[in-house]
Amino acid sequence: MELVEDHALGKDYLPGGNVATYEKDGKSYRLILLVVKDPDTAALLSFEAKSHLEGAKLVPSFGGYFGMDGETPWFLFPKTNHLLGVVGLPQDEADAVAREFAARVQ
Repeated sequence: MELVEDHALGKDYLPGGNVATYEKDGKSYRLILLVVKDPDTAALLSFEAKSHLEGAKLVPSFGGYFGMDGETPWFLFPKTNHLLGVVGLPQDEADAVAREFAARVQ
């Protein structure tokens, strides 16, 4: 796990936070955990990310967005005062990982 002081994964619209790299079935992906001041800020960051993702679409069950940043799939969603993300997995796989991830964040 890596602690990034500002601009997680080099994105100027994201604050700093925790970024961890994992492997699943030979695929490498990253989980992002960003702590922000309140749930509204987390929701606004998720909405802001939408404008930076190609083909971004709302994932209603999470209140977040899935889209592409170049060749890389991104799924960002708010949970309480956190912005969580799964980067590098197709939507169906990201959804399953995101459910597990979100269940662990209070």
